[in-house]
Amino acid sequence: MAYILPVKGVLPVMGENCFIAPNATIVGDVIMGDDCSVWFNAVIRGDVNSVRIGNKVNIQDGAVIHCTYEKTKAVIGNNVSIGHNAIVHGCIIDDNVLIGMGAIVMDNVQCGSNCIIAAGAVVLENTVIEPGCIYAGVPAKKVKDISQELVNGQINRIANNYLMYSGWFKESAGVAER
Repeated sequence: MAYILPVKGVLPVMGENCFIAPNATIVGDVIMGDDCSVWFNAVIRGDVNSVRIGNKVNIQDGAVIHCTYEKTKAVIGNNVSIGHNAIVHGCIIDDNVLIGMGAIVMDNVQCGSNCIIAAGAVVLENTVIEPGCIYAGVPAKKVKDISQELVNGQINRIANNYLMYSGWFKESAGVAER
């Protein structure tokens, strides 16, 4: 069963129709919207500051969402996909964003809507990512603007697929649904 634990008396709150994998960890001041999924070995730690997650967000296998004590919160918008083993730390991610596998997004980053952070990218502290573009590399830099086709073909497709995948697991016995 998933580890869903209070910290200092504050228990995570999940919205409707959420899938939480049996070995996911969600602790403390975490509020998650509807239609979200938290996959195997993912960790969301609202222990040192708050984590706010919108609707239709998927946090894939091994991803970590965390903050910095008394300094930064994590705020994740709607229709966001956070790839396998990505780290999202004390930053703001607007709506319709894809964070690629293994990417790292550091404190005080402001990521605009309709963006893709490429797999393996490292977005340094205090970076402002303008809406509608792709950032890649170490350190991450803008590589191009995103077409509406790419928004639909990547960002929306992946978010919709993960909503479908979570339905497969919710049908299985013994898997947490909130």
